[in-house]
Amino acid sequence: MLTMEDKLHGIEQRFEEIHKELAEVGQDYQRAADLGKERAELEPIVEAYRAFKSARDELKQAQALIDAEDADMRQLAQEEAASLSETIQQLEQQLKSMLLPKDPRDRRNVIVEVRAGTGGDEATIFAADLFRMYSRYAEDNRWEVELLSQNETGVGGFKEVTFLVKGRGAYSRLKYESGVHRVQRVPVTESQGRIHTSTATVAVLAEADEVEIQIPEDDIKMDVYRAGGAGGQSVQKNSTAVRLTHLPTGMVVQCQDERSQLQNRTRALSILRARLYEIAVQEQQAKEDASRRAQVGTGERSEKIRTYNFPQGRVTDHRIRVTAHNLLGVLDGKLDIFIDELATQEEAERLQAIGE
Repeated sequence: MLTMEDKLHGIEQRFEEIHKELAEVGQDYQRAADLGKERAELEPIVEAYRAFKSARDELKQAQALIDAEDADMRQLAQEEAASLSETIQQLEQQLKSMLLPKDPRDRRNVIVEVRAGTGGDEATIFAADLFRMYSRYAEDNRWEVELLSQNETGVGGFKEVTFLVKGRGAYSRLKYESGVHRVQRVPVTESQGRIHTSTATVAVLAEADEVEIQIPEDDIKMDVYRAGGAGGQSVQKNSTAVRLTHLPTGMVVQCQDERSQLQNRTRALSILRARLYEIAVQEQQAKEDASRRAQVGTGERSEKIRTYNFPQGRVTDHRIRVTAHNLLGVLDGKLDIFIDELATQEEAERLQAIGE
């Protein structure tokens, strides 16, 4: 089994090979672009590894001086060795994190769905609060928010709201927000000042890659016939109209508007692809629905990842037991206090799993 040192040595060798290949690539611009991208991904790891090796060599030199006869020299060597040992530990931890497999979804845009749960009108108002919170967080990160759908209520809330967040790293940060969020406060409609508990569910889904539809020729049956005019009268002597049958689904597409058989076949194929694409999208949505159901739970009050307590002005994330006494700031998009800790916890768990 390869050790961490073996992996890092291999990465460093590959990094040096890329430099040589780039010098010899000539006018193959696509290859040059691919190599440049690979180099950019490896460079931070190689730099950290070289700093790690350099610090380790310096530590050996400092340790060799600890037994020096000169007292001042011994003290300096001991201080230097202690500092270098700390640096080596930090670099080793950094390298371990860099070697963790990356989630391919982390660079994607995300679709966020917020739905009112238990609590009537107050739950819909809370759903609107969460939408605003994520919008402000996206704004702070210079991401773009695109509203996809909404179901508003008469009290200024949302029964549900779905929006797209576009920006580098959006999924890597927002993925921790999936689950049930609970609010405790006195609703504006409450005349006796009683505190109510309401919930909203949040689902964060990585935006799916565009589905490419490739139709094998064996899956298509093509019939040609003469295009017909008004009342069925033939207006062309040649058979230019095309009927395509997609054998796996039985779907039929006809086209006769173009002047040539080839043009009609091309148009019919584009329509067929569009229809098959729609089917593929629906299947993808069904998978996302299953993922969403797994993420958000039932919306009951007992299931929660975070509580927003207005009377005490605090927000508590129950997964990491972190409390922020800045409720209004959190609702204004200051979420990093939770997301940073959740990301750190996830990384620690992954490192532990690799170690085991």
